[in-house]
Amino acid sequence: MTIHGTAGRPPRRHRRWVRRSALGLAVLALGTSGLGWAAYEKLNSNITADNDAASELARYEKERPTALVHGAQNILIIGSDRRSGAGNDRYGRDLGTERSDTAILLHLASNRRTATSVSLPRDLMVDVPDCRQPDGSRTRPVFTMFNHAFATGGSACTVRTVEKLTNIRIDHFMVVDFNGFKEMVDALHGVTVCLKKPIDDKDARLKLPAGRVTLDGEQALGYVRARKSLGNGSDTERMERQQLFLGALVGKVRRNDVLLNPVTLYPVLDAATSALTTDPSLASLRELYQLVRGLRNLSAEHVQFLTVPRTPYPGDANRDQLVQPQARNLFARLRADQPVEVTKEVPADSPGKTNGKAGGFGDGPESYDNGMSGGKTPVGPGVPRRSPEPPPTFRGNTAAQDACG
Repeated sequence: MTIHGTAGRPPRRHRRWVRRSALGLAVLALGTSGLGWAAYEKLNSNITADNDAASELARYEKERPTALVHGAQNILIIGSDRRSGAGNDRYGRDLGTERSDTAILLHLASNRRTATSVSLPRDLMVDVPDCRQPDGSRTRPVFTMFNHAFATGGSACTVRTVEKLTNIRIDHFMVVDFNGFKEMVDALHGVTVCLKKPIDDKDARLKLPAGRVTLDGEQALGYVRARKSLGNGSDTERMERQQLFLGALVGKVRRNDVLLNPVTLYPVLDAATSALTTDPSLASLRELYQLVRGLRNLSAEHVQFLTVPRTPYPGDANRDQLVQPQARNLFARLRADQPVEVTKEVPADSPGKTNGKAGGFGDGPESYDNGMSGGKTPVGPGVPRRSPEPPPTFRGNTAAQDACG
């Protein structure tokens, strides 16, 4: 007895099942299936598209940097200090504006072998361009703290500020709010971190022992946001805590008990997508899936976290300024899709050492080929071929590092 409708072809019902299963893979974006069309629609509708920001960026398209390397992606991740959302009022009064507590420039290499996250201090002194405010009025260009851009002009102003600062084309942006962050951690049943000292902090609402601790959503939020009352009170320590926590979060999500368990994964995706406001081209599960799918083979050792080289601003010790030429070299390498390395302790002669010299690196990334961007070693008549130099090293960590180690 034949089991096919025609020789060599499966029955129509089977073909429909295969197509629906394939759609299910896209639904969950991280490699699992089975929740169906209703789940897809629910998750897809969670994501908010910032069309106003897209229009504002289109207005200034001619002044924006060009992308140098096909396939490389630069994504600006903004942590929103929005206080008007459900559950967010406990962090302070809603003053009618948003602030950016966290800003991370995420560079995905064109070959998807590395992901480099660069934290940008909110107190960094930068040139903020003229920006459109929510009421339609426009601000004037000003030299001020970096988080002023988001407070006055939202995502578009922040993207333009980062592009002016780095000369890197921002391909996508994501804004994540408080409540979604908490719910995502809770959906993962907590994230484990390592605390060198006990924490008893009323301002951060944290009381935790030293050692390995699994933080729930509320504790995680206090841990990554606390500033004045933890450590030495600097934004430096807070950014380092954020980077260590993100590394632990990446490790948790990558585990099979999360990725291959729809019961666990669906609430994680529900919380994550509900927390997201993105540019329109990324505001769908299909696009997010394509982005994440390219990272499926990325090892934790190649997920890097660092903070842009900076030092106290001379006019105000509570503000920061970039350290040059280290910051300029970092941005140039990311723009050209060339590698950097991170380590807990940076050698004194490293190009990434914030109080050292440039270590022989110029201001541009064009001097050699690192095998990633497909470029050639020096171009032009009579230019001798040079061996690739080791990439600069910056203080930071990877998702594979154990904070207790």
